[in-house]
Amino acid sequence: MRTAQIVIGLGFGDEGKGITTDFLAHQNPESVVIRFSGGQQAAHTVMIDDKKHVHSSFASGALRGLPSYFTEHCTIHPVFLLNEREELRKKNGNVELHIHPLAKVTTPFDVWHNRKNTKNLEHGTCGKGIGATMKRHESPFKLFAVDLIGPRSMLIEKLKGIANYYGCIKGNEIENEIHYFIEAIDQIDWNISGYSYLESFDNLIFEGSQGILLDMDHGVFPHVTYASTTSKNAYEICKLLKIDHIEMYYVTRSYLTRHGNGWMSNEKEIILKNNEEETCTFNEYQKQLRLGDLDYDLLNYALKLDEAYIFASKKNLVVTCMDQTDEKFKTEKLNTKFDAVYGSYSPYSRDFDKMM
Repeated sequence: MRTAQIVIGLGFGDEGKGITTDFLAHQNPESVVIRFSGGQQAAHTVMIDDKKHVHSSFASGALRGLPSYFTEHCTIHPVFLLNEREELRKKNGNVELHIHPLAKVTTPFDVWHNRKNTKNLEHGTCGKGIGATMKRHESPFKLFAVDLIGPRSMLIEKLKGIANYYGCIKGNEIENEIHYFIEAIDQIDWNISGYSYLESFDNLIFEGSQGILLDMDHGVFPHVTYASTTSKNAYEICKLLKIDHIEMYYVTRSYLTRHGNGWMSNEKEIILKNNEEETCTFNEYQKQLRLGDLDYDLLNYALKLDEAYIFASKKNLVVTCMDQTDEKFKTEKLNTKFDAVYGSYSPYSRDFDKMM
């Protein structure tokens, strides 16, 4: 029986999806890990013994040795991908990456627009070009993964069109950016393949991005992401592959987090312990990682929302960072029943203890 395991964040991101994916990869070493939303903006941190890696352009099973697959709902940036590939190789991670032909490609011009546009900065951006890429794909100026292996002359013309679409830089600067971009493309052996690649795996691990409360249809606008962060996309792929046995892994920290601007309930100053390896700290574009007490009403809202998109055979709750505050997680405050509840007592530990 083929099985899918879907990892979803219940909050505003930074819940611990990376270590949960790594936990499942450790249990199921013959699996493939599938990213079905977001892209190079992810910062999913995994630590195995003395090795640490922040997964962005590769899925969070890569350090464990599993291959990665990016669906058409994802974005890719060849320069960021190339840089991370070299990091993973040094750590003996698996750099096998398969990409759907219709995955969206981020260009240097998308990154420029994300970082320079005043409206983007007010609403919040990670500075990796994700929002600009998704917005651009609502226009005729599209660029897909399959274009990277198509005729080079056509790729160059499409890149010129995207540069002019933004009106961001002129003349020789455009030529220089395109030249650098294509240099990166040429250093990558592209595996552009449809969903038939996934049919050879008996277990598929779907790794979500951000959290349900940032979903473009359900978050508090305008501080949302240009992605469906529920299990919607993953479930559609499961139906396409005729996988009926689906296990959900809903992830939350033991406290609330939000990186960047936007509404957040229960925000307060919290003194954290044992968080020396925290990845999502201050950066130029998202600013501070904000904290607050866990909002159980929000957790129940997110769970109820995701039920609208998926029918799961089994549901699990994963609570991370339980050693960082003195607050105790109370499962009785959740109305949804779970088949199991797991707790992680170190923010990047691969060791989980079943709580219930």
